[in-house]
Amino acid sequence: MKITELFEVSISPHIRDEDSVSKIMWSVAIALIPAFIASLVFFGNDALRLVFVSVCACLITEYVIRKVRKRDCTISDGSAVITGMLLAFCVPPTVPSWMIAVGAFLAIALGKEIFGGLGMNVFNPALAARAILLAAFPSEMTRWTSPDAVTTATPLGMVKEGLTDSLPQYYDLFIGNVGGCIGETSAIALILGGLFLVFRKVIKIELPLIYVGGVFGLSALVGRDPVYEILAGGLMLGAFFMITDMVTTPVTRVGGYIFAGGCAVITVAIRSWGGYPEGVCYSILIMNAITPLIDKYTAPRRLGQILQKKNV
Repeated sequence: MKITELFEVSISPHIRDEDSVSKIMWSVAIALIPAFIASLVFFGNDALRLVFVSVCACLITEYVIRKVRKRDCTISDGSAVITGMLLAFCVPPTVPSWMIAVGAFLAIALGKEIFGGLGMNVFNPALAARAILLAAFPSEMTRWTSPDAVTTATPLGMVKEGLTDSLPQYYDLFIGNVGGCIGETSAIALILGGLFLVFRKVIKIELPLIYVGGVFGLSALVGRDPVYEILAGGLMLGAFFMITDMVTTPVTRVGGYIFAGGCAVITVAIRSWGGYPEGVCYSILIMNAITPLIDKYTAPRRLGQILQKKNV
């Protein structure tokens, strides 16, 4: 019997992993379901409308662009679905359908495909589109309503305006019974989704812990309520679904720690001294921009390089 019949000969690396891009992406989509259900409970048909329009617009945009560029269609990998869901989760319930569709187009066209597609984008597509929408339509993007459809400020907005007497209780923040973006208000739903990803080994728990712990500690240091800071706003969504993005965050372990810590510092700085009450979106986008630099200086050096440096 020939040896080739006993063994499969192939080049390195000899690593087997049953996970694929598609499996990972659909796992993330499944992890977002608790937050989606919470959005339906608290914001009703508006949440369903925004998620449906956003996801459909992302899928259509990616399909058309890939066809125009004569490249393989990638909508089945689930990445466009995740982008659509995350973008919808980052907007108020009153945003009109055409606006979320424009945002979805920008997320795929400018946030992803312009760089070459999945795995090549520099910025998180959903956050990039949200930042553009906030700059282009500030009134619509900051028009908040409570779950009972009453116009109100977000919890972080109340803190920024000094309305501490009317702040929601911790319990309301934990379950999501407050005004805000449709997919960011329920901390418990986002935590459940994040723990699912940890259990599936899609993400590592260290980065969310560093980010949440950093915001908690720094908030206490500057005199803000640390529990309120981690439960309010988009912190939990960012911690489990944004800073753990494999494409736009550092690939090295130390680099990931620096990234999460940097996001925590910038988030607290914007919330404390910036004109906008929330800092999660911009903190992640800023750290996305310096991810290549972080990877460069945290990449492990080969033994030959170390010896060569010592000889010099």
